[in-house]
Amino acid sequence: MAEITAAGVKALREKTGAGMMECKNALTEAGGNEEQAIEILRKRGLASAKKKEGRIAAEGAVGSYIHMGGKVGVLVEVNCETDFVARTDEFQQLVKDIAMHIAAAEPRYVARTDVPTSALEKEREIARAQAKNDPKNANKPEQVLEKIVEGRLNKFFEETVLLDQPFVKDPAKTIGDLLTEKIAAIKEHITVRRFARYKMGEGIEKRGDDFGGEVAALL
Repeated sequence: MAEITAAGVKALREKTGAGMMECKNALTEAGGNEEQAIEILRKRGLASAKKKEGRIAAEGAVGSYIHMGGKVGVLVEVNCETDFVARTDEFQQLVKDIAMHIAAAEPRYVARTDVPTSALEKEREIARAQAKNDPKNANKPEQVLEKIVEGRLNKFFEETVLLDQPFVKDPAKTIGDLLTEKIAAIKEHITVRRFARYKMGEGIEKRGDDFGGEVAALL
């Protein structure tokens, strides 16, 4: 049996559009044979999602989620191809799940392409400085340091990019994997277009009461 590597799983995902865990499981079942893994995914209906990416998703729904007694609120727009699918229970549940996830995980961007170049370069600079200042990396060549930097950038994406975040209801898959699964099941292209997350009092400079200081000032 061939070794199942992260690169092999990624390559299979790019070819089929199936989720990371589905690709890993298919490769394991196929003994590492990519062609057999693709066949397994096709039989399960998970290899068709990639083909739908070019189709226009102009219908959909705006979902909301309120948490902590009104302390946190989310609005999210999720698009699909037809109004018929948009009104199904499965699609509506997907929208609710994504809104709930956003409330819990606090993403800042929908996709990696939404991250401003300036923000990405700043994170890259910080990651490179951290790698060089770590005594464990003192004698490591530059190409190794770059791999460490890329690994830390991937961690940054997992923390801030919605599609890269582990799904709060099932951390074994990302939100991107969840969408891929739904595309395969619903047979329509689905995208998250935009979202807004609100937290009560966020951005407001609150007054810090210093009772002891006030008494001292009066005296």
